[in-house]
Amino acid sequence: MANRRGANWPLESQPWAPAGARKRVVKQLQKWGYRPDGEAVGAMVVLMVEAAVGDGGRRVSLHLADQDQQALVLVLSHQPGPAPDDTVLPRLAALGATSCGTDSAPDGRRLWALLDL
Repeated sequence: MANRRGANWPLESQPWAPAGARKRVVKQLQKWGYRPDGEAVGAMVVLMVEAAVGDGGRRVSLHLADQDQQALVLVLSHQPGPAPDDTVLPRLAALGATSCGTDSAPDGRRLWALLDL
């Protein structure tokens, strides 16, 4: 995230985490001067955090960065596990993600989406 603004939030891996994550991301983008489509961005964040909560870990990390009129949303489950179900990435793309993906890392599964703002 070098040379970019960034924000991150630790979240409990609980059913209410997606709604809180949605509010935080939309609010932060607005603080940075963007006027995001709150419904689309919020739906992407909710989908990503729901997938991470579904991994069954105790915590989830939410990261946000911006650069060149784009935002990167990254969610870490802190729980190794399989990739999310086959519908998550196509649903992110349908909601407007420019690019999205998932992979596994030593700190758990990562799910990310790049959004044009």
